[in-house]
Amino acid sequence: MSTDSTHSGGTAKATPQFGYAALNRTLREQDIRTNRGMQQATFEDRGLPYAGELAEQNCRGLRRIIEWNVDHDIRFYRISSDLIPWYSQYDLEELPNSETVLDILTDIGDLADRHDLRLTFHPDHFVKLASPTESVVDNSIIDLECHGDLMDAMGLSRTPYNSINIHIGAHYSDKAATGDRFCEAVGRLSLAVRDRLTVENDDKESLWSVPELVESVHDEIGLPVVYDELHHQFTDRGLSYREALELAVETWPDDIRPIVHYSESRRLHEADPTVSPRNHSDYVAGPIHLHGNRVDVMIEAKMKEQAVMRYRQQHRHD
Repeated sequence: MSTDSTHSGGTAKATPQFGYAALNRTLREQDIRTNRGMQQATFEDRGLPYAGELAEQNCRGLRRIIEWNVDHDIRFYRISSDLIPWYSQYDLEELPNSETVLDILTDIGDLADRHDLRLTFHPDHFVKLASPTESVVDNSIIDLECHGDLMDAMGLSRTPYNSINIHIGAHYSDKAATGDRFCEAVGRLSLAVRDRLTVENDDKESLWSVPELVESVHDEIGLPVVYDELHHQFTDRGLSYREALELAVETWPDDIRPIVHYSESRRLHEADPTVSPRNHSDYVAGPIHLHGNRVDVMIEAKMKEQAVMRYRQQHRHD
């Protein structure tokens, strides 16, 4: 597989693919997971041999989850960023069992390619490329480069089909300057990251909306915008859900299906006003309105793959 090619699944599918993130609850009951880690003191004490042991277990877990997804026709999946413990402190090749770990990652990429399964990452909120603190930006770049290296190891396309999705996540009291710093930091990234990078709207009124991301990021450096429907209700800037969705969709290359995030507030499902409206529900009731747009939908719900399967059973999308 070439990491430079655009995946053929970009626009070919007639129906949206519905995916989930990280944890597979069905397999977790069998202790199959991808987030085994350790505290810093343990890493300092046990070092690369133990890191390699955990990384191998996590990668084997990921391969099993991918196989399960294929068996259940779930063709969209977000990999946990905790796959390789303390990865920012070393290169994969430094692990004593690096050959085994890299072989498993290659197997995962082959599975994804063979079964047209879209794999993405969503690094955590500590990644802040627009920070005015240089050390924060430097650490953010290191973290993102680790994600790019993992995708390259899997042979995934260097395109937003295999997205590394992030937030700007702050405004630092000056949105214009923050946007400029973000774009400048993106320019420091390797192609393994930059060619896959996407940016998502935030869930606080003061932060980044879809139109602001389009103007300050897409129009400046061309990054596609991932539309999050729940977040949009907090940063709508007068746009309807459909208008924001279609504005984000227009930022994507014609040959790659845009990504949309869909979740529902737990408060609505439980009728409990004390629950934060930003908290995700266990399942989603929908219907998810795509307004005829050909997109792939990441369902962000606490019950993970079970939420996807229940939604598909209850709804059909043409």
